[in-house]
Amino acid sequence: MDKVIKILWVDDEIDLLKPYILFLKGKGFLVETAHNGDDGISMVEEQDFDLIFLDENMPGLSGLETLSRIKMIRSAVPVVMITKSEAEDIMEEAIGSKIADYLIKPVNPNQILLSIKKNIDTKRLVSEKTTSVYQTQFSQISVKINSARTYEDWVEIYRLLCYWELELDQSSHDGMDEVLLMQKSEANLGWARFIKANYKSWFDPKNEEKPLLSPNVLTTKVFPLLDKGEKVFFLLIDNLRFDQWKIIESSLSDLLKVESEELYCSILPTATQYSRNAMFAGLMPLEINNIYNDVWLFDEDEGGKNLKEKELLEKQLARMGKNYKIRYEKVNNLKAGKKLLDSVSDLLEYDLNVIVYNFVDMLSHARTEMEMIRELANNESAYRSLTSSWFRHSHLLEVIRLLSKQNIKVIITTDHGAIRVNNAVRVLGDRQTSTNLRYKLGRNMDYNPKEVYEIKVPEEIHLPKPNISSKFIFATNDDFLVYPNNFNHFANYYRNTFQHGGISLEEMLIPIVTLSTLNYE
Repeated sequence: MDKVIKILWVDDEIDLLKPYILFLKGKGFLVETAHNGDDGISMVEEQDFDLIFLDENMPGLSGLETLSRIKMIRSAVPVVMITKSEAEDIMEEAIGSKIADYLIKPVNPNQILLSIKKNIDTKRLVSEKTTSVYQTQFSQISVKINSARTYEDWVEIYRLLCYWELELDQSSHDGMDEVLLMQKSEANLGWARFIKANYKSWFDPKNEEKPLLSPNVLTTKVFPLLDKGEKVFFLLIDNLRFDQWKIIESSLSDLLKVESEELYCSILPTATQYSRNAMFAGLMPLEINNIYNDVWLFDEDEGGKNLKEKELLEKQLARMGKNYKIRYEKVNNLKAGKKLLDSVSDLLEYDLNVIVYNFVDMLSHARTEMEMIRELANNESAYRSLTSSWFRHSHLLEVIRLLSKQNIKVIITTDHGAIRVNNAVRVLGDRQTSTNLRYKLGRNMDYNPKEVYEIKVPEEIHLPKPNISSKFIFATNDDFLVYPNNFNHFANYYRNTFQHGGISLEEMLIPIVTLSTLNYE
């Protein structure tokens, strides 16, 4: 049985509004009335109302004063202000006090009904419409998945899937998230087939249809701006997926204008050691190892794998004959974030500021290792919400807020994304086999070739190898690679965690967004 909507109407001329009251009661609403602000406040203290109609011009306690008192008692209840006056200052004060709607007398019954639906029934109506439209587009998206032939086709598909994820987040979708999850899985299976068929060809110099890959990000998106005399802030948020970018975008809307929003393709493995080093070096890992073998470390080597990023960036600039004044900062904790915020004025002295923020990647790892974080981010929607909450309260947003007063370009991007894994796949390896759950590098591995993307000759995709017989395998869709020893324990431990390194839309198709400031002085 549907809940009866309970309305309070506060007006000193309430007796003249009897036809409206009867109209609403005839529509099934329960309506209580009050002749003045004090009586209305008393009723709000004693009863729960779904909506309040409030006259602005009343003797005694005014409508605006009554509104303020009501909001102190029940801040969430929507209040619709009704007034004879169209004075701008009254409207502004009412809107500033968080009214839900503003109606000018004389009002007609349909205006009242529309206001009720807008403020009470909006969520249900939007939810039903969202679900209905997605159900209509479901088959169209499936057709796109089955007929996708080019990289651009897959970018369009992934954008659509992310759009509907975010839309369904906002509605009571009655299981539609499970339908979308199945469609994403269908898309990732198709994407894996596409990668197996096309990835090697992207390293053919004659291939003009290859997408933008990690090593070409700076030469394509950053250096041309610097060559035109722009100051560029290159913000790399480690492990930021496209859906997470769309969530934090709204926090920037009053500070920055999006000039372009694209999806580029992370190289394989979609892991920081490979993709980020390739980006800053402007080279594939094989070439980094060949040219700067004192910099490259293999998976089994001891030591940090991303400690030479600034050095690799400087080497790329030197190779290209660029002499930009650059600064490189890596933010791994709150203290480093505060230090960056305090040094904003110093940053403006440089042509190129590269700032690497590691929060999202740390969140992903913490979700695997800490039960509390698993509870806080127990599904995709909660994971996005946690990312949004971090960004809105981060030092990074404060840095951007200060930079928005300058005439600069801001580029926000990442090195790879992550996928929530579900299906454990058995792989047997020796002690030298790498430990990543989404890819393995080793010599003596035993696995089912049908369950992975197998690269027997790593040089074909420009990856170095520590031994002559070393090869790579990559997990696809939501699979993760687990050794047979204590298989069930590790399968259960890592299931439903966010991982990266393999082949999925979430890991490989990642945002690169160019923004300009709005409010520089």
